[in-house]
Amino acid sequence: MRSKAERPDAKLRRGRRGDLGALVAIERELFSSRIFAGHLISRASFRRLLASPSATFIVAEAGARIAGYLLVLYRANSLAARIYSIGVTARFRRRGLARRLVAAAEKDAVRRGRKAMRLEVRADDRGIIALYELSGYRRIGRAPGYYGSRIDALRLEKALGKEPRQRL
Repeated sequence: MRSKAERPDAKLRRGRRGDLGALVAIERELFSSRIFAGHLISRASFRRLLASPSATFIVAEAGARIAGYLLVLYRANSLAARIYSIGVTARFRRRGLARRLVAAAEKDAVRRGRKAMRLEVRADDRGIIALYELSGYRRIGRAPGYYGSRIDALRLEKALGKEPRQRL
């Protein structure tokens, strides 16, 4: 196995129709456990979302391989965007890729005129919660049983755009 230093850096780009097979494979690899039952994105949904003007896929490509993705949804007449799904393959974790995907999604949301980014995350997933909190997200609620009868979700939000100037 090659060391992290020898692996190619991932480049971020928009998802496209030709990514469909790789996106479905990543989704199944990462989210096929029963914990995520009912939350797995189907092939048909991926196909529809890749073509939808109300969704943006940001894909991380390393060489000829997709290392991860992030899906943002946009509702009409809403000032908030929603991170619907994010996934990074095991081989590319712990390299800042998820943080880069989130930052790219925020930039896309600002470009589309959104003032906030929202998402739900498993309440027991300390790693991803820490990533979001370090990226400026704050807890705005809890969804009991969101991931099954015993697993809640935290609702997180981040204001987007220019940070207010602080008085000295």
